[in-house]
Amino acid sequence: MAAVVVGGVAPVWGAGGAVAATRDVGVDSRDGRVVPGVEREVRFTVDGVTAYGTVRVPAHRVGRRIAAALLIPGSGPTDRNGDQPPGFTPHTLALVAEGLGADGVMSLRFDKYGTGRTGMGGRHTAPDMAAYTRQAVAAYEVLRAQPEADPRAMLVVGHSEGGLQALLVDRAVAVKPAGLALLAPQGMRLLDMIAFQVADGLDRAVRAGQISREEGEVNKRGVARAIAAFRGGREVDTAGLLPSVAALLEGMFGPVNGDFVRSDDAIDPAVVARGVAPRTRTLVTCGTADANVPCRTVPGLMAGLAAARTTGPGLRVLPGVDHLLHQAGTPVNDRVLASGVRRVLHEFVRPWRSGVR
Repeated sequence: MAAVVVGGVAPVWGAGGAVAATRDVGVDSRDGRVVPGVEREVRFTVDGVTAYGTVRVPAHRVGRRIAAALLIPGSGPTDRNGDQPPGFTPHTLALVAEGLGADGVMSLRFDKYGTGRTGMGGRHTAPDMAAYTRQAVAAYEVLRAQPEADPRAMLVVGHSEGGLQALLVDRAVAVKPAGLALLAPQGMRLLDMIAFQVADGLDRAVRAGQISREEGEVNKRGVARAIAAFRGGREVDTAGLLPSVAALLEGMFGPVNGDFVRSDDAIDPAVVARGVAPRTRTLVTCGTADANVPCRTVPGLMAGLAAARTTGPGLRVLPGVDHLLHQAGTPVNDRVLASGVRRVLHEFVRPWRSGVR
């Protein structure tokens, strides 16, 4: 059988805010009433593990509190910048932080467990969703406690799986965020999303002549059986599946990732969205070139947010934008956000923009 590469959003792992270094981010501070922009490292401890992150503070007027956004990365070993070094370095979250800073919004991005400077706390498996949520909630509180942050203008911005995490943070914190930006978010239960992605990949392989239509259908049915077995607590059988499909399932359901996958799959983002506080300003993006989270996967999430009576901008469809928030065709490691992404972020933060002009 021909080799077929089928992508997924499931994580695949390899084997109190003390301030550290700061650096100027290049803002003119000649006006004595203006505090110059700065980046500084912070650290905080959750469940006995010290996590590290970067606070980016734009230039602002002396004494002014400014909106503050927690940035949450996507699945797998993705660090504070949105990277999985050395081979995968799109810098997605660092670029989002830069864009928000241009609108006068400060931010905190952090290294998840097992990435950047943050360790695994002795774990040999991926933490479950509850552990990731506790880490993100702690980061939110560190950001809220920063001297420049306006506690009435807290925001949470999540990319991919981080979009679901943003909803979970909103549910967990006592002081609710004023706004949520869910960028190419996980809008379905995890294994439903995986089945959707694998089916799309198989259909593309059939159209390209890499596999027969019958092979595609056999593998779709095999994935459905494997998911049903995993959800039912039964042994998963990948015999007869394409090697790439079997490897994906075995990696997700194996000893390293199985507990995490089960904890994520137990959560329906649409249900969590119904618990968002009324009048919370929300942004949801989907890119028409996004093969990981296509636009047709977000209606349930949008229905949940509508039931919660959140406010706009709401859903923004981004023509030609891929899952990394690039314009389609951009090399993976090019460090640039699509102009449409910058535009909708600018729209999202309109009520909280600040500047020094």
